[in-house]
Amino acid sequence: MPASTALHLPVPAPAFTALLFGLSGCLVDFGARASASSHSDLPDTQSAQDAINERANVTPGTLAILQTLSHQGVPCAWLDELPEALSQRLAEPLGSWIKPAERSSTCADWPAPDAVWQALMSLKVQQLDGCVLVSGDPRLLQSGLNAGVWTIGLATCGPLCGLSPKDWQALSDAEREYRRGQATLQLYSLGVHSVVDHVGELASCLADLSVRRTKGEKP
Repeated sequence: MPASTALHLPVPAPAFTALLFGLSGCLVDFGARASASSHSDLPDTQSAQDAINERANVTPGTLAILQTLSHQGVPCAWLDELPEALSQRLAEPLGSWIKPAERSSTCADWPAPDAVWQALMSLKVQQLDGCVLVSGDPRLLQSGLNAGVWTIGLATCGPLCGLSPKDWQALSDAEREYRRGQATLQLYSLGVHSVVDHVGELASCLADLSVRRTKGEKP
């Protein structure tokens, strides 16, 4: 075929190797209010149990994106630094769509890359290329950056805004925009590769990363 009439087919977007998610302030617990400093274990008072029940709710769009990734065969896991019993309680609404990454007592704390590498090894991932970490926690995102994976920051549902869904909705539009903007700036200043509000907006973000990977960009 003459060069002038050759077909120029688009380069197919490379598949993602694996996705890692933070738990609190990402998949569940909008606002990341279940902090490790406030809970050493599962508390047994009724008011504390009510608070945990409230926080053990999925964030907007989470189950839909996990189902999509599952159907696409993309390995996924969540990780957190909360006490294990509390993490498991918060993760109950996620069902079987995603499992926790293996915890190791030998892993250095965030923002060291150890936990991210350990999570990928637990998924039997053999390469860093195409691996993505999604979180609203700056320390976990720094772990992802240190580990050499793509990072997606969450501006509104993580600890940088730190509000319950009810309190977030109670803000005026101007107040929400200000908090969103401040969190977004902080996440980009950290060096993350992309920022969205919450997991429900992840599909378009992953599509953008696919284009960037097709062009040869590396994390």
